[in-house]
Amino acid sequence: MYIISSCLLGNNCKYDGGNNENRKVIEFYKKHSCCTVCPETMGGLASPRMPAEIVGDKVIDKAGLDKTRAFEIGALRAWDHVLKQAERRREKIEGAILKSNSPSCGNGKIYDGTFSKRLTQGDGIFVRILKENNIKIISEKEIDLW
Repeated sequence: MYIISSCLLGNNCKYDGGNNENRKVIEFYKKHSCCTVCPETMGGLASPRMPAEIVGDKVIDKAGLDKTRAFEIGALRAWDHVLKQAERRREKIEGAILKSNSPSCGNGKIYDGTFSKRLTQGDGIFVRILKENNIKIISEKEIDLW
């Protein structure tokens, strides 16, 4: 079973109310057992919502409000959902295809906290949990690797 960011499948859960639909990810989804998640909406954040980026050890939205707790709760709920789906299906978690640069799902590179579209080294909150559990992660930009 693979974990996939819900926005990549065309679900409107992105901060601006839209999605990040990716045809290659959708084709992958059609051919594999998958579990979709949006850690941000699972943490109670609305769509649309103010954009947020990681600043130090906090997730701060563009208005300066600390959204760390919602991101942490969402990441934990998403992980719990994935574990329950894997158990119910009696499948192992083979990997994850997650939205690049996101404060939840970014793997290796995330926005730098200045809301200027600049990237820095780092992982999103949900990715940190997956890495702690040795789950292989790629972004939608790397889908051709699978």
